[in-house]
Amino acid sequence: MTPLPWAVYPYSMPSAIGAVAIDSGTVLMLIALVAVPFAAFSFSRAKDAYRSIGRGAFSIDDDLPVPRYMQRPDQAIDLAVQAAEVRQMLEAKANRQEERGEETLDVDVEASRLLEPPDEAPSASARQDAELRAEVRQLVMTRNERRMRKGLDPLDVESETRRQLEDFVGSP
Repeated sequence: MTPLPWAVYPYSMPSAIGAVAIDSGTVLMLIALVAVPFAAFSFSRAKDAYRSIGRGAFSIDDDLPVPRYMQRPDQAIDLAVQAAEVRQMLEAKANRQEERGEETLDVDVEASRLLEPPDEAPSASARQDAELRAEVRQLVMTRNERRMRKGLDPLDVESETRRQLEDFVGSP
């Protein structure tokens, strides 16, 4: 009895693809032609499902209306009501301090301090100008130190600062 050819050579066993005589390129083309439209259809139908991932009743990314207690008041603040509320808050704080045996604060002094209008603070542009002037002045002083180490005459700090500011900004 003669052995079967695939029994001797296991890699030469006939396969189902070999039985119908289709090569591997044709199989890949058939899979691609069937799989690509199916995948495109599936992805187009799943678009809404991907958008809803992470959303729901407990999601924090939804655009919910701002709660009423977090909205700014539309009406002007009544200064008498504000003063009464500040005084009430300070009295409660003083009572708690007294219960704990701590030194209590003077309610009248603290209320007047909190309710007085803020002092006139310099504007943001004035603060920025002062900071810029100080920085340029520091650079001029550093330049003078280098000049003196080289044996050169130092520059007048104020006039050089003014000149640098005019060059950079256009006015001192």
